[in-house]
Amino acid sequence: MAHTKAIGSTQLGRDSQPKYRGVKLHDGQTAAAGNVIIRQTGSTYLAGDGVRVGKDYTLYAAHDGVVRFTTTRKMNYDGSRRVAKVVHVIPVKN
Repeated sequence: MAHTKAIGSTQLGRDSQPKYRGVKLHDGQTAAAGNVIIRQTGSTYLAGDGVRVGKDYTLYAAHDGVVRFTTTRKMNYDGSRRVAKVVHVIPVKN
């Protein structure tokens, strides 16, 4: 018996599902507690004040506030430096 179908079968067509990564809330937008700010692979963006990191490096808001992006100089393990982007959630004063 044949191990593959004779007509109409293809060995292509397998593809992984999209992960929908990227920035979800931009600078100046309001975030509620638990809102996803960035979905990422690895620590491209770092968590600042009011931001927590999930196990898949997702950054989410720890409390309500306004999203702010800043940069900082981060020391690598080999002694070199890089400019890293940091995400903060600043609480709104009433």
